[in-house]
Amino acid sequence: MLPAMAAKPRIAIVGPGRLGWALTLGLKRAGYTISEIVFSNRAGSRQRARELARKVKARVSSAANAHLDADLVWFCVPDREIAAASRQLASVTDWKRKVAVHSSGALLSDELNVLRQRGAVVAAVHPLMTFVWGSIPSLKGVPFAVEGDARAVRAARRIVRNLGGEAFPIRPEHKAAYHAWGAFASPLLVAALATAEHVARQAGLSAVEARKRMLPMIRQTIANYEALGPAGAFSGPIVRGDAETVSHHLLVLRKVPEARDVYLALARAALRYLPARQRKELEKVLELRTN
Repeated sequence: MLPAMAAKPRIAIVGPGRLGWALTLGLKRAGYTISEIVFSNRAGSRQRARELARKVKARVSSAANAHLDADLVWFCVPDREIAAASRQLASVTDWKRKVAVHSSGALLSDELNVLRQRGAVVAAVHPLMTFVWGSIPSLKGVPFAVEGDARAVRAARRIVRNLGGEAFPIRPEHKAAYHAWGAFASPLLVAALATAEHVARQAGLSAVEARKRMLPMIRQTIANYEALGPAGAFSGPIVRGDAETVSHHLLVLRKVPEARDVYLALARAALRYLPARQRKELEKVLELRTN
């Protein structure tokens, strides 16, 4: 039986990328000791590791000279590199008393199987949050989807709680759908906003002007969604059943075909999931404008 882990285990971070930075700083603020930052061969990784290590007073290592003497090793590398990174580090240390986790939202804890086979307990611990350079979000209140070995899951839950987040279980067979859901909540939302900027050019606005002038409505929409739910936050010609306006939209959007495709897809989703008057008329317009 594996021994119980300390309340706040020493942690090594593999991968000083966008997630690695936010997570490392959050862990440090929560009272955890970061023992080591391991950089990869990716461009800029060494410099980012050095900067991050200075902030948290940690050792800097490459995969070739890593110590990994921490209690818990957290892989924050891109999804496609998790299995390879774990194989590369498998012989660095004795894994029998360690926890190893990765933060992919799409992949299972099984990506760390090589470490499991060497005695580690493993888990996938994914924060449902967006991470970009130039912005380090708070992890307070952030949901973390957790899946894996029981002991690793327990350790992850304690860490998430100390970060101020909220851990919840995710079934292995649900991870792909979970990650797709997250894509709608942030990256595809940004894609929709970028598409709106291109449509604004047809109204004579630059992307910068469009962004500035859209923001009050975007912020209010998010506030309405939070307070009233999707049905209460939904406004515009579809909820009013104004098929003629929708038809005009689709006509002008012939000049921006990619945006027209997005409009059609979202309008059909609105008819399926949200309140709307004159549904038959709207469906007819959307069907006619497909061709």
